[in-house]
Amino acid sequence: MSAANGHERSEADRRSQNAGQDAPRSIPIAPGTLTAGAPVVVLLSGGRDSVCLLGVAVEACGAEAVTALHVDYGLRDGSTDDAAFCAALCERLGVVLVVDRPRRADGATGNLQAWARDVRYTRGTELALARGADVATGHTATDQAETILYRLASSPSRRALLGMAPRSGRIVRPLLGVTRTETAGWCRAHGFAWRDDPTNETDQFARGRLRRALVPALRDVHPAAEANVVAAAALLREEAAVLDELVEEALGGRDEIAVARLAALPRALARLVVVRLAERAVGRLVPRAGARTDEILALAARGGRAALDLGDGARVVIADGVCRVVDTPPPSAAAR
Repeated sequence: MSAANGHERSEADRRSQNAGQDAPRSIPIAPGTLTAGAPVVVLLSGGRDSVCLLGVAVEACGAEAVTALHVDYGLRDGSTDDAAFCAALCERLGVVLVVDRPRRADGATGNLQAWARDVRYTRGTELALARGADVATGHTATDQAETILYRLASSPSRRALLGMAPRSGRIVRPLLGVTRTETAGWCRAHGFAWRDDPTNETDQFARGRLRRALVPALRDVHPAAEANVVAAAALLREEAAVLDELVEEALGGRDEIAVARLAALPRALARLVVVRLAERAVGRLVPRAGARTDEILALAARGGRAALDLGDGARVVIADGVCRVVDTPPPSAAAR
């Protein structure tokens, strides 16, 4: 079978073509992500990583436990062919396929990729809940390195360095230990074709610019650059678990902290406490919260009642010597 199946291979894939004879017959699965007989919904785009994931999931869980979801957004030429390819692949593997065809409202604004991602994960989660299953994505070590580099460039926070976890609730990422080149090799070794999305090889989106320019530049610095970034993230994630315990110890199981206690903590730990309080209050990331710690302590030192907006709908309220964070509605909602 042709590995590109309808789309010209990328330059990176052509460079890895000669590695086919050494292609892996097995793929190491991230622990705690795929279990024999456990139901799983695989997000199947038709690309090399998701095709590899589907095959690995069938091997690990059994075809009867696997459901594949393909989302055809209709945003580019060839999307109908992608859906047909996924249908043929699932028939070959004996896997149930669900095809969703959402359409974005005319005149809709906002990030197109974010909309597509939200649609994909929402539908995948709906299917998973109905089946008592997890949702498996095809993120690889290559994606992990790109994600960390992107977050470092766009969001200066500790979380940027941690990358993606093998499991986040129902979302599992079984392929985080292998590279995109290795998933392509696995597909070749097992006779699986895949479909390439040509937008991944352009500079249209930020991730594409990283993939085409920054990551190759890092490989020129050191051939194991991607692996080193991923290994550093794994170490930092282990250390983050220790820091999380210290944060919980400082809070003592409460959703507030005495100002005197906050001021006495090492400044790095105080920042983490503020971030934890903010994210608990609003139920989402508040990337700017930690950077406001000194302002919070300065307000508290004045005594009395005070408040400070942290951004992203989080507000610190200081009263009676206690610091807590509350969720505030956006201005438009408050006006209504």
